[in-house]
Amino acid sequence: MRHIIAILLQNEAGALTRVAGLFSTRGYNIESLTVAATDDPTVSRITLVTRGSDAVLQQIANQLLKLIDVVGVEDLTDGEHIERELVLLKLRLEPGESDAVRGYVVRAGGRVLDPSPEGFVVELTASEAEVSAFIAELGRGRDTFEVVRSGALGVSRAGRNLRLVR
Repeated sequence: MRHIIAILLQNEAGALTRVAGLFSTRGYNIESLTVAATDDPTVSRITLVTRGSDAVLQQIANQLLKLIDVVGVEDLTDGEHIERELVLLKLRLEPGESDAVRGYVVRAGGRVLDPSPEGFVVELTASEAEVSAFIAELGRGRDTFEVVRSGALGVSRAGRNLRLVR
């Protein structure tokens, strides 16, 4: 099963390496990883996607909480959450394709960032499945130069919050 894990950790050198090392040494794969500082500059938030059973994920969470830098862990897939991913896609378009591609991008909720036919760049923020479908549709019959995906970001709905344990 696919799990999105939110981790709060101290914003210090080596903290991310220790988290990634925990996954590596135990043979767990990280499918995507995003990291940024929070509103508290001493704390960073990791959003990590991995696969495993609920039991394996509970074991991972327990092991993460043993790391001195980790101050909070939540498996967002345990409850209702909002998930988004950003994709930047660069294509080469044939003459006359620009309007049709632009129309598809807008209908999908994306934006055209650079309309040059030699490097037509678009962006879309959506769920992982929608991003994958968007890439497949735009890439069909066209030269795709680059696909840049942010990886999943997630936040729990309503009153659930990932909080610091002090």
